[in-house]
Amino acid sequence: MIKRMIIMLVAVAVIIGGMIGFKYMMAMGAKQYLSAMPVEAQTVSTIKAPMENWQQELTAVGSLRAINGADLSSEVSGIVEELSFDSGADVEADAVLVRLRDADAVAQLHALEAAANLAQITLDRDLKQLKGNAVSQATVDSDTAALNSAKAQVDAQKAIVDKKSIRAPFKGRLGIRQIDLGQFLNAGTVVVTLQQLEPIYVDFNVPEKDIPQLSVGQKVSLRADALPESVFEGEVSALNSKIDESTRNIQIRATFKNPDQKLLPGMFAHISVTIAEPKKQLTLPTTAITYNPYGDTVYIASKNDKGETVAIQTFVKLGAMRGDQVAVTSGIKEGDEVVTSGQLKLRNGTPLVINNEIQPKYDENPKPEDK
Repeated sequence: MIKRMIIMLVAVAVIIGGMIGFKYMMAMGAKQYLSAMPVEAQTVSTIKAPMENWQQELTAVGSLRAINGADLSSEVSGIVEELSFDSGADVEADAVLVRLRDADAVAQLHALEAAANLAQITLDRDLKQLKGNAVSQATVDSDTAALNSAKAQVDAQKAIVDKKSIRAPFKGRLGIRQIDLGQFLNAGTVVVTLQQLEPIYVDFNVPEKDIPQLSVGQKVSLRADALPESVFEGEVSALNSKIDESTRNIQIRATFKNPDQKLLPGMFAHISVTIAEPKKQLTLPTTAITYNPYGDTVYIASKNDKGETVAIQTFVKLGAMRGDQVAVTSGIKEGDEVVTSGQLKLRNGTPLVINNEIQPKYDENPKPEDK
């Protein structure tokens, strides 16, 4: 019985060993077969790695705002009697824009002026009589106080009459009129907006770590989505005196000339701040980089021992990016032929067919295309 069991176990072991050996031989044969198969050449595009002038910049987004801007309204209520402006017009400082009905206020002013004139006459007469001791000094003092009170009431009424007119507080461009002739205007109702557009500010934020690289007077470039073909040049005019505790950013203000008044308050702006002198930098299209957790790589088109052009994978270290370009600090040298498209089908030693009829974008300031 025991011998029979031993014989069965030996037989099972022989069968299992045979199966494992067979599979191993099959695998080795397949591996040798695959290694013997020729690798198909892959079509890629390439670029000779260039050295270019690289301007170090800080980039941010911000909003435009007028150097002076206000929503004009009346301090007092009244009926709109006169409108002296057109929507969108340019006006000078102190120009009268709106007059409210002021007949009652003017009549009251005239009455107060008459009372002040009478008080002046009374004081002058009593001063003459004081020299002959016809009146007391107390009477003269009372007349003086009455005159001063009357003049103060006249000044107060003049202020009320003046508030019946809405004037431009500064030179600028008006917006769209919000009221109509004959309308009853409540105090505080916005009449029209006024914006001073030359020069113009742009406010933006940068992280606190960038503060040492910023100072008043630095050159700033601005691009607006509404004006994609234009680049505006200005300079940093102020840094905020505190950092936002919630974002750890600091607010920066730059000033731009705006003679054509193309830039308008509220526009979205792309900002570039020049922070150093230009320097030579090796650059590649961003499409040439394969980003990996264990390191960024590129494929270089190189000749093998047989004179064939094959792909060689190389690790690189990257610097700053600008548009479609990325700076490469190590891993390749100027003139290396780097694959810019088609990397997904490559591995070390893959034969290459280079076709550069179509190249990926390689623009430091790419612009979106409207289609």
